[in-house]
Amino acid sequence: MKSTLHLITLLLVVSLPGLARSQTDASNVDSYIESLRADLRADKVDIVTQAMQLSDKDAKLFWPVYHRYENDLRQVNNRRVALIKSYSDKFPNVTDGDAKAMINEALDYYSRRDDLRKKYAEEFLKAGLPPLTVAKFLQLEHRLDIIVDLELASQLPSLLTQPVVKAKSTK
Repeated sequence: MKSTLHLITLLLVVSLPGLARSQTDASNVDSYIESLRADLRADKVDIVTQAMQLSDKDAKLFWPVYHRYENDLRQVNNRRVALIKSYSDKFPNVTDGDAKAMINEALDYYSRRDDLRKKYAEEFLKAGLPPLTVAKFLQLEHRLDIIVDLELASQLPSLLTQPVVKAKSTK
């Protein structure tokens, strides 16, 4: 399962830097990305199933909340995909204005992702799941995010390789 998750993430990331500029090509890329994301979600369900090892009772409580969580997470992740596409379109000619907008968007994405986790931690508890089960899920979710984040970071071009251009002062 881990290798499948890595492969899908890698394919998603590798497809982003070469995004085409035409609307038709962009539509094809968007379809391809959505297909990869759907495969990733399916693999994630398998990983969660294996890692959580829920009793029948807990599974009946867990999965409905999990599916709502994943649906809401998909909306949050849509923003991340848009940010990555924007970054890959603009790199290496990222302006200060672009950078500022991307900083704000990235921080907003992380904030929304964390807020969503808080919301659904409460939802899992309200559904009747034991706190230890909820903690186990949150830990698993965090570890899966780390894998995706590392894959993205390793595949996207880095601003660290770009020279710093000092802004001209306006006196």
